[in-house]
Amino acid sequence: MDEQALIQAALQGDMDAFNRLVLAFQDMVYNTAYRVMGEPDAAEDATQEAFISVYKKLHTYRGGSFKAWVLRIVTNACYDELRRRQRCPVTPLEPELDDGELMESAKWMVDDAPSPEDVLVKVGLDEAIQHCINELEEKFRIVLVLVDVAGEDYETASFAIQRPLGTVKSRLARARKKLQNCLQGFWELLPSRYRLSDEDSA
Repeated sequence: MDEQALIQAALQGDMDAFNRLVLAFQDMVYNTAYRVMGEPDAAEDATQEAFISVYKKLHTYRGGSFKAWVLRIVTNACYDELRRRQRCPVTPLEPELDDGELMESAKWMVDDAPSPEDVLVKVGLDEAIQHCINELEEKFRIVLVLVDVAGEDYETASFAIQRPLGTVKSRLARARKKLQNCLQGFWELLPSRYRLSDEDSA
C-alpha cells in the first residue's frame, strides 16, 4: 500500500482511496478503542467518530507517521466518549423518601459486585486483563493501551496524547503497577511470571 499516494488521492476527493486507508487502519483503531472503552458498542462508536474526524481533518495532516496521527484522533474520540459518560446524571448519595426524609440504608448502596473469586469462574485471562484495564483512570488507561496493548513506542504515544515523553513514561509505570495489583485478584489465571510474591505485594 502506497500510504502517501492514497492520502493525496483522498485529499482530491477519491473515496476509494480513503476507504482503502480505512481498511488498512480499522483493526488498529477498533482494537485501541475497545481496550480503552472496554465495550464493543462504545468501541464501534468511537471508531466511527474517529474515521469521520480523519476524513474531515485529512487536510490538516502535515506528514510524519500517519499511523500516529490516526491514533491521536481515536484517542481523542475515546476521551470525548468517556467525558460524555461522566456528564450523565448520577443518583444522589443520600436519596430522599417520598415524605422528604433521607433514606438511611439504601439497598442500592449494597455492593453487589462479584468478588475476584466469582469473576474467576466466569472469565478468562483476557477478560480479566480488560476488567483491570477498565479500572484504571482514563489517563493511565490510554497510555497503557497505546504502549503495552497496541505496541506503540513512547514517541507515538506522546504524539497521540499530546504530552511529553516523561509524562508518558510516568503514567505507564503507574498504570502497569495498578494493573499488576488488580490482576492479583485473578491469581489462578496468571502465568507464574506475573504473580506477585508475598514480599512484592507487601
